[in-house]
Amino acid sequence: MKIAIYPGTFDPITFGHIDIIGRAATLFDEVIVAISQNSEKKSLFSDAERIALISESVKKWQNVSIDQFEGLLVDYAAIQKANAIIRGLRALSDFEFEFKMALMNRALKDEITTLFLMPHAKFTHVSSSLVREVASLKGDVSSLVPNHVELAIKTKFNIE
Repeated sequence: MKIAIYPGTFDPITFGHIDIIGRAATLFDEVIVAISQNSEKKSLFSDAERIALISESVKKWQNVSIDQFEGLLVDYAAIQKANAIIRGLRALSDFEFEFKMALMNRALKDEITTLFLMPHAKFTHVSSSLVREVASLKGDVSSLVPNHVELAIKTKFNIE
């Protein structure tokens, strides 16, 4: 079985993330969207809220599940018996960081391949941090996230 891990904070999940998940779902038998614990980042949504938002966003794919992990991604991937780690590349600026991470992951667990996927061009400018920033300033994020995510963001920022 070909299993892929798509890690991230997904705070919140965006159409760019969903596009990558859909592409991965056609390539792998199972895709695990894995919420990473990052103590350096202050999250807008709790882990439980992110799991719920992601679950609603990916329900059309039967081979996609959601989990969370702490520690090294490659250790988590090995526990899940994953063959691959999926990473999204939006722009050239993402490449250097992602390339270094892929090389480190390969050095730690050579049997796990990192696969870079690009979202549709219309989502290359979208990031969770930009969605949070635009929303916090009462900007329209309806073209960046699904309706249920937009509603959750509006609730967090007390936007009507």
